[in-house]
Amino acid sequence: MGNQEPVEDVAEVLVGVQRLIRRRLRRDLAGPRLRGAQVELLRLVLAQPGIGVSGAARELHLAGNSVSTLVNQLVSVGLLTREPDPQDRRAVRLTVTREAVTRLGDWDARRSALVREQVAGLAPEDQAAIAAALPSLRRLAAGLHADLEAP
Repeated sequence: MGNQEPVEDVAEVLVGVQRLIRRRLRRDLAGPRLRGAQVELLRLVLAQPGIGVSGAARELHLAGNSVSTLVNQLVSVGLLTREPDPQDRRAVRLTVTREAVTRLGDWDARRSALVREQVAGLAPEDQAAIAAALPSLRRLAAGLHADLEAP
């Protein structure tokens, strides 16, 4: 990271932190390992129960056939269900299973505990710097999201 601009450091550090969190949490993970796109789809369906494949593809900015593949994978491991759409029998409505809700909740709780523990081990000035940076990082995320959603 030494010779980079600070903004380049931000992206590198964020990716690195996310990767390390995933690696630490995967060590004790029960059940099949899920890829990032699978988790994104599960989180979307949890937030929007009954969403269809095409709606999920739009939200995730993926091709419909890619989302169909993800749906098939998640249905086969019991984390997602699909039901025919009552208004359009050719379409399906997606919902997460109880197992998926439990798994996502467990992951989130373990992630929060891990980060809380690591931040607690930092010096008070580092904890304050992280807290002070959060509003700016949220605005950065919002800008990236808006840019992605722009036509």
